Amino acid sequence: MNIQREHRSIRHWSRQDRPREKMFDMGAASLTDSELLAILLRSGYKDGSAVDLARKLMEAADHKLSRLSTMGVKELKQFKGMGEAKALTVMAAMELGRRRRLAGYEEFPAISGSSDAFDLIAPVLEDLSHEEFWVLFLNRANRMIAKASVSRGGVSGTVADPKIIFKLALEHLACGVILCHNHPSGNVKPSNADKILTEKLKAAGHFLEIQVLDHLIIGGHAYFSFADEGLL
Repeated sequence: MNIQREHRSIRHWSRQDRPREKMFDMGAASLTDSELLAILLRSGYKDGSAVDLARKLMEAADHKLSRLSTMGVKELKQFKGMGEAKALTVMAAMELGRRRRLAGYEEFPAISGSSDAFDLIAPVLEDLSHEEFWVLFLNRANRMIAKASVSRGGVSGTVADPKIIFKLALEHLACGVILCHNHPSGNVKPSNADKILTEKLKAAGHFLEIQVLDHLIIGGHAYFSFADEGLL
């Protein structure tokens, strides 16, 4: 690909290099992330094509779709050629990807360890820029029967109310719960407050005969498991 062609309109490129035609001829898997993104953007700006704009977005996201998915309208509109419509199109595509990932777990599989629980909750928590506290509710066979958000906070923390958690557990007739919350910083090390809350919830669960099976702290694509570390 030469520099002269790089700055020409995409319609003047050879068929094999035009994203839509390339996708039609060779399939979506043959396209780079930037090329797929360019199809969504549809047009570029005065001095660059849709592919140029897509590359700038991917560069700003460190070439990570997970980072791109955290960008809001305001941040996306900072790029030349990105209006509100394009920004919302990108955000909609990222949300569809997240929902597609969640759809694979709608049949409520059995949870045999922390990695299973992480796979279920990671699509919800891993890319958030604020803290949220979720609970997975399990039956006697350790099969998830429901999940719910019980608290939402800011960048520095969130507070989970034991009364809300166990009210929901009783409503779902759950025999066990797995606590889950994220650290937007990416540091999954539990704070003293995390440890105190876990002990408090464990004690409340013991009284109600609802076992706290684990507490996961999610940070990006990593997690900390209280159960795995012998803290439960």
